[in-house]
Amino acid sequence: MLDHVGIKVSDLDRSLPLYREALATLGIELLADFTMGRDRHVGFGKEHPTFWLSNGAQGRGETHVAFTAASRAEVEAFYSVALSMGGRANGAPGIRAHYHPNYYGAFVLDPDGHNIEAVCHDPE
Repeated sequence: MLDHVGIKVSDLDRSLPLYREALATLGIELLADFTMGRDRHVGFGKEHPTFWLSNGAQGRGETHVAFTAASRAEVEAFYSVALSMGGRANGAPGIRAHYHPNYYGAFVLDPDGHNIEAVCHDPE
């Protein structure tokens, strides 16, 4: 349904390491990094960029993005690495049965307060 998603962060140099390392646990790589005028854009994906970060005004932390994990172990790795890179805990890895019985997710806030999630829908 979606081709790509982009969010603005207040300090791209501060946010980039968290995203680069945490998304790598899900097999998502930094594929693009360029500047147009005064705006820098970085794109992450597996084959082509589908998730973009751009420098912008002070972030308000209103965005929620969930990334698909291939396993519950990937969800746990994402969470651990994101916290080690300066993310703030916003929901430890676990079942979220209110979504569905196999929804296993973890939530981390980036430096601007954006809610970044890794989720696996497979049983065990």
